[in-house]
Amino acid sequence: MSNVPQIKIPATYIRGGTSKGVFFNLTDLPEAAQVPGKARDAILLRVIGSPDPYGKQIDGMGGATSSTSKTVILSKSTQPDHDVDYLFGQVSIDTAFVDWSGNCGNLSAAVGAFAISSGLVDASRIPQNGVAIVRIWQANISKTIIAHVPITNGEVQETGDFELDGVTFPAAEVQIEFLNPADEGEDGAGGSMFPTGNLVDDLEVPGVGTFKATMINAGIPTIFVNADAIGYTGTELQEAINGDAKALAMFETIRAYGALRMGLIKDISEAAKRQHTPKIAFVAPPKDYVSSSGKAVNAADVDLLVRALSMGKLHHAMMGTAAVAIGTAAAVSGTLVNLAAGGGARTAVRFGHPSGTLRVGAEATQVDGEWTVTKAIMSRSARVLMEGWVRIPGDTF
Repeated sequence: MSNVPQIKIPATYIRGGTSKGVFFNLTDLPEAAQVPGKARDAILLRVIGSPDPYGKQIDGMGGATSSTSKTVILSKSTQPDHDVDYLFGQVSIDTAFVDWSGNCGNLSAAVGAFAISSGLVDASRIPQNGVAIVRIWQANISKTIIAHVPITNGEVQETGDFELDGVTFPAAEVQIEFLNPADEGEDGAGGSMFPTGNLVDDLEVPGVGTFKATMINAGIPTIFVNADAIGYTGTELQEAINGDAKALAMFETIRAYGALRMGLIKDISEAAKRQHTPKIAFVAPPKDYVSSSGKAVNAADVDLLVRALSMGKLHHAMMGTAAVAIGTAAAVSGTLVNLAAGGGARTAVRFGHPSGTLRVGAEATQVDGEWTVTKAIMSRSARVLMEGWVRIPGDTF
């Protein structure tokens, strides 16, 4: 039996929004992993601890949930008028697969801070005190994100009193702008915000039923259905769904047929290899409920309720990219999201999720019959948890 020594790779473990991920500077990765391919995927899988048939990721940095099985690679931007290129890899927990098909909106909140601390942002753009504007190129979906990062005494400020439902402790507020979040080109089903051409479709799902659905490309491709159409109220917490194998199978089937209808896949079998996108979510009008932390959420506090699944499980809060989709869909009169919020014109919406509430703004307009969204805005927070090196066996790649 040979004993292969471990290698160590510079890395930083960061919470961004309601997610956590391992961040790398591209130039710190082994040379074979500085380009897309099998070596890069193998390294990230081993760092996170996947594939793990036990579903725990004990032998890696992952936390055995979609929110904590994430990796980020940053580099000096190759795009004009941008500071940093941001590449996101969603690592499957139980299969040897890294999904590069979409963005992580939550970890987007940490990209600006990491870029500044890693010297990827020109020093002239960083104030001694104030807010640094970091121009991020989201390489997965070819979109621009603007991060407003607080700076104190020339360094990123991480502590503060901003509270984010789904995160236990307060931190500094980071405002994130997703510019032109719709129209994702080839990966976004031909570039249309509503790829079917309709605000609401009848989505036929063999073996499950036919549902009203709003399918939108904004932030991340997302399929919205009404909660009552699938037997839910919109007040559910994780345990109501994640322990129900039949329910999870139903959601995955709806997601797969929605992906097909959106043009994201050409055959239903391809959905299994595209776990990160699209997302599936269900909406309902406001109701009182108790969040996962025990905090009461009153119907009067929110415009609507939304629950979303990520990587096959109900998310404990809300994915940042899905929040962009929610805000955008809410701004378009006639979508299921807009109708659940009471209908009419909107530029912002506050929705209830399993951990509490979140407000997201969006500016949507209709030009020549086509809907477009110029930007979506939300506030998150981020904090470095650990920095140094991660170690993996030398024969990983």
